[in-house]
Amino acid sequence: VSMDVGAVHVVIVGGGFGGIAAASQLQALNIPFVLVDMKDSFHHNVAALRASVESGFAKKTFISYSVTFKENFRQGLALSFAYLILATGSTGLFPGKFNQVSNQQMAIQAYEDMVTQVQSSQSIVVVGGGSAGVEMAAEIKTEYPEKERITVRTDKGTEVAANLVIACSGIKINSVAYRSAFGDQLASDGALKVNEYLQVEGYSHIYAIGDCADVREPKMAYHASLHANVAVANIVNSMKQRPLKAYKPGSLTFLLAMGRNDGVGQISGFYVGRLMVRLAKSRDLLVSTSWKTMRQSPP
Repeated sequence: VSMDVGAVHVVIVGGGFGGIAAASQLQALNIPFVLVDMKDSFHHNVAALRASVESGFAKKTFISYSVTFKENFRQGLALSFAYLILATGSTGLFPGKFNQVSNQQMAIQAYEDMVTQVQSSQSIVVVGGGSAGVEMAAEIKTEYPEKERITVRTDKGTEVAANLVIACSGIKINSVAYRSAFGDQLASDGALKVNEYLQVEGYSHIYAIGDCADVREPKMAYHASLHANVAVANIVNSMKQRPLKAYKPGSLTFLLAMGRNDGVGQISGFYVGRLMVRLAKSRDLLVSTSWKTMRQSPP
């Protein structure tokens, strides 16, 4: 991994929540950068499960990179860099994740096809009793209250007959892009070991943010954006020879949407009731926030 001070200043690998937050900040600071991703659009996967059940919703969850970042978005090129931000995120099963080479139209169509499947299935089994499984079951029940049975299946091994099975079990760190280059810096789950400044161990010019950073906290979009703030601040500080800023994981904060009208959460250790979760997240699943970050108007 070579450092080239005369090259593009910053290369960001991965256009998820952390990647677009970092790119937006670098763009605002007029720091040269390139964002690299295999898709042509940002996927707001926080709302992927609703896009699987509500017709017409998927188009709100894919936002073009090139409209926002113009020529700073590239695919399939070898690039030199002065600083590198690895933001490759995590992989998981469709419909919760959409990690494949695709254009915006194909991606949206995949979700619309899923909506058709859900609509035509009378008995649905959701595999996985974690947050994604609960959210999926709640989305189906909210959109189609007449469905005869929506079962959340955990690892107890009970057999259930169904027209449709939706897998909502675990995510894995997406380490494909860096595994061969950073073998000694990998944690057991494939995440990159980082110091308090989110620099990959042994590399002062390479940062890891979001799910692919080995930080002791839940893997959440909210945390990826916080990591981006620190990484960009530290790149600026390095360029100006200033002290670096440490990232401090906070207390647990999460909002679990359960359809459009319900939810539960915890902010800094305090319970948050359904009304606040509904207003803060459940209504649009934070889609508007991503369109704002990308400085585009939703359809």
